[in-house]
Amino acid sequence: MNYLLFSGSLRAESFNKKLLVVAQKILAEDSTQQNKVTTHVADLKKLMIPVYDGDIEATGIPEGVESLGQLVAKADALVICSPEYNSSIASPLKNTIDWLSRLRPMPLKSKPIFLAGATTGGFGTIRALSATRVPLDALGAYVYPQSFALSKAHEAFSKEGILLDSTNHKKLTENLTEFQKWTAKLI
Repeated sequence: MNYLLFSGSLRAESFNKKLLVVAQKILAEDSTQQNKVTTHVADLKKLMIPVYDGDIEATGIPEGVESLGQLVAKADALVICSPEYNSSIASPLKNTIDWLSRLRPMPLKSKPIFLAGATTGGFGTIRALSATRVPLDALGAYVYPQSFALSKAHEAFSKEGILLDSTNHKKLTENLTEFQKWTAKLI
């Protein structure tokens, strides 16, 4: 099973990038001879994806979009961690989804996706995760029914990036384990 992980946050010290690393470790721990798991993390900031603009598209799809599209196409499944901006989807993530939708073949179609998010607020990213499902569903992706929303993210990680609350770690592990089983049935 080959997983592509990326964060909808561009900030270097993003809580969502930290959550992504935790998720990557959980997925890698499940790798055995019978169930080989590989993970790849893409950094949207390094891909330098511009704000979607039809005039830019008319001159050609940007290199960062093409690169990410190839990674998405090669992956068996995606794990996306994203913050919540004003009770909705983070703009870098929405922009990325919009650009990926312009590729042919469109790489998100029929792709299993697990959504998670971290924010400093008390509600976690529940509203953003719900909003993120909308364009992904519209593009034919298979968004896993369960998601993981981490609240009070500024208190959630050690300096080494370890998720401090064992209950949160257990819940994320259970969600990812079930996502893996669900994905195996789809592909």
